[in-house]
Amino acid sequence: LGPRALYLHNGSGDTGYRLHGTLEPGSIGKDVSSGCIRMFPEHVIDLYQRCPIGTAVQVLEHIADRMPQLDAQNG
Repeated sequence: LGPRALYLHNGSGDTGYRLHGTLEPGSIGKDVSSGCIRMFPEHVIDLYQRCPIGTAVQVLEHIADRMPQLDAQNG
């Protein structure tokens, strides 16, 4: 999970989702994990220091999920 991981909870407990750093920067912004949000290590360290336990988090739909798919021929 990189240098830090913020575990997201709701009223029922742990959601299984995390905000965490990664040592694989090419994976940031890609659908490569089970719902976790990968960040640059320095960004998640900063966020970890600034957000106390109980901070509200709103996860928005990724903009790429709304883009039409292009095929290689029409690229």
